[in-house]
Amino acid sequence: QVQLVESGGGLVQAGGSLRLSCAASGRTFSSSAMGWFRQAPGKERAFVASISENGGSTYYADSVKARFTISRDNAKNTVYLQMNSLEPDDTAVYYCAARSIGSRGVYTTTRWYDSWGQGTQVTVSS
Repeated sequence: QVQLVESGGGLVQAGGSLRLSCAASGRTFSSSAMGWFRQAPGKERAFVASISENGGSTYYADSVKARFTISRDNAKNTVYLQMNSLEPDDTAVYYCAARSIGSRGVYTTTRWYDSWGQGTQVTVSS
């Protein structure tokens, strides 16, 4: 497993941008598929984006496609989520997740991930 720490959340106006970072510790980061999920109050945790071990494959939820970009820097053990054109419906706690065992590609459901960060709050005002 890897240990994950998110940062970069905050309050932003609609139409604005934020970049979330997720720093990972442990030796398996470069062989781990990574994902971002979010959870709004009263709702289940939902998939946002995923990136494969080498960054060659990415996948996005329809709701964020063309607005969000997931990327990773294996030399820095960090995965990023660039969020542009933010909308009030993007307000949620954002979680970073890692699949450190048997990763091949991208994963879109929570059950495939074995490590989670503590989350970072993103609030978009209208």
